[in-house]
Amino acid sequence: FSREVRSSSSRCTQILRRVQFHYRGVRMSVDEVPSEARLPTEHGEFNIRVFHESDTGLDHVALTMGDMTGPDPVLMRVHSECLTGDAFGSLRCDCGPQLDAAMKAIADKGWGVILYLRQEGRGIGLHAKIQAYHLQDQGADTLDANLMLGLPGDARNYRIASTMLEAIGVSDVCLLSNNPDKAEQLEKYGISVVERMPLVVGVGSSNRDYLQTKVERMGHKIKFNGD
Repeated sequence: FSREVRSSSSRCTQILRRVQFHYRGVRMSVDEVPSEARLPTEHGEFNIRVFHESDTGLDHVALTMGDMTGPDPVLMRVHSECLTGDAFGSLRCDCGPQLDAAMKAIADKGWGVILYLRQEGRGIGLHAKIQAYHLQDQGADTLDANLMLGLPGDARNYRIASTMLEAIGVSDVCLLSNNPDKAEQLEKYGISVVERMPLVVGVGSSNRDYLQTKVERMGHKIKFNGD
């Protein structure tokens, strides 16, 4: 049964790729339709563009606002996917507030880009991330939980970020991040990080230890209120 389903799915994909239609007098195939569109948000209108990474099979997103060819470094946030924080509003991390704050900062400036990379759980995937949550509930910190599972503390790779930025015409950036290592990784792949701006938001009692571990064991630069 499963082989039949896969075979049928493959035939459907082949048929879909052969579908052609006329749009404004131009004959197009499905493959020729750009994966790019307007994205109205509460922070204003962005442009959304999808980049497929053939090595991993993942689809990453660039959200842009304004002209990418200005004289100043482009305000940029490289945001790794966090289903629990971005979609469900989890208070275990600061991911959701950081994404929201980055969109607001770009809207306030009128110009910038967010790269949304499908690297859930610092690159270990959703299943392992929730396993790590379970270990954290037993007392492990966020770094040790990953290591106890036999996984890296941070498995993310930013090579695709350089490809995406090149495609949208960005070379020099002002990085919205508390992580100096992220800036170094981006530089390694040819992105000129002219400046790094902190993004300290969403700090609360449920994620204070999580953020403290980032500071003490992972080199993040976070100043808490009252410190």
